[in-house]
Amino acid sequence: MNSRKSWLVYTVALLAYISAVAQRTSFGVAGLEATERFSASASILATFSVVQLVVYSAGQIPVGLILDRVGPRVMITSGAILMTVGQGFLAFAGNVPQGLAGRVLVGAGDAMVFVSVLRLLPMWFSGARLPMLTQVTGTVGQLGQLISLFPFHAMLVKVGWTPAFAMLSVLAFCTLLLVTAFVRNGYPGPSIPANERLGTGQMLATAWRQAGTRLGFFTHFTTAFMVNVFLLTWGFPFLVEGQGISGAVASSLMSIFVVVAIILGPVLGALTARYPQRRSQFALGIIAFITAMWAIVLLWPGPAPLWLLILLMIAIAAGGPASAISFDFARTFNPPSLMGTATGLVNVGGFLGGFVCMYLIGLVLDLLHKWNGGNGQLYNLGSFKIALSVQLVFVALGVTGMLVSRRKARRQQQDPGN
Repeated sequence: MNSRKSWLVYTVALLAYISAVAQRTSFGVAGLEATERFSASASILATFSVVQLVVYSAGQIPVGLILDRVGPRVMITSGAILMTVGQGFLAFAGNVPQGLAGRVLVGAGDAMVFVSVLRLLPMWFSGARLPMLTQVTGTVGQLGQLISLFPFHAMLVKVGWTPAFAMLSVLAFCTLLLVTAFVRNGYPGPSIPANERLGTGQMLATAWRQAGTRLGFFTHFTTAFMVNVFLLTWGFPFLVEGQGISGAVASSLMSIFVVVAIILGPVLGALTARYPQRRSQFALGIIAFITAMWAIVLLWPGPAPLWLLILLMIAIAAGGPASAISFDFARTFNPPSLMGTATGLVNVGGFLGGFVCMYLIGLVLDLLHKWNGGNGQLYNLGSFKIALSVQLVFVALGVTGMLVSRRKARRQQQDPGN
């Protein structure tokens, strides 16, 4: 525990997560090219990201259950294999069904990585390092966005679809080789007698009964869904087609996500370690900031000025580090034997909210286009403002779930037998 080997294993696993984030976010900057390549409408374009996130979300619970049985190494390796194949398939896809098949494989592989890296932490580290490393994992992993925003997008524009996605497939394969060589499962925690081991249904029910797990789920739902909506589908089209800025400026604005994560992640990690009873307050404060900035941008007459868009980027980006707080709830409210299951349940939240919301946004955009008789741009600022307002409904649902589950979690802490 806490040795040089611990850091080596963690660093390689973290590289695998950086690669997974690059694979996940790559389609978000390829939306306009995908529209042309597949002759896709807004709802079809949203379906690519929705399918990926449906697979990711649906995979979290089985991945968590299997993770608690076979360990992180097998899961991270399997995820890298699926993403290698998925991006390679997408590189040569020529129609919508082929493209969707590639995103399914990418989503399935991506689903295995993050929760596995988090499960690896208590196997190799102990003490106050855990909440900090949880934040570091989520923060440093966002460097994968820079891969999709800059080298990938540059290749996409200059040399085309196939070479760009093939490059991401090679990246996933390289991380597969590193994980195979260096990542090992560490200390598994106290062993559980065979006659006391829970079945699959019991593991799920036991983890979900913990109010802290439900608090983590709704915290992740509310903090992460807007990040996913923006990064994975609608952010780039909103900035380029809606706000009328260039692709280069849009990429630079979206790179703010990484800067904010690197600055805010360690700060939130230190705060959650020092003030564990205030974790939900930190998350709620960031949610209020994001909601306020979206409301200002959506109500602004005409295109928003650049300074306001920068503030919006900072606000949405803060949701990434805030979402890592939810995994600290899963860790502190569940025994080690259920950590994978509980983390998987929590991780469903932001992606479930994300794929439902981004699909509804695409649906509203298509309906508005048809309402106008199919005339004009498919994407325009007025339509974007109406469609993106759907997010406010999801914020209300998520915050309500957080407040209800927080009250029950506090009651459970005071009376563990309740």
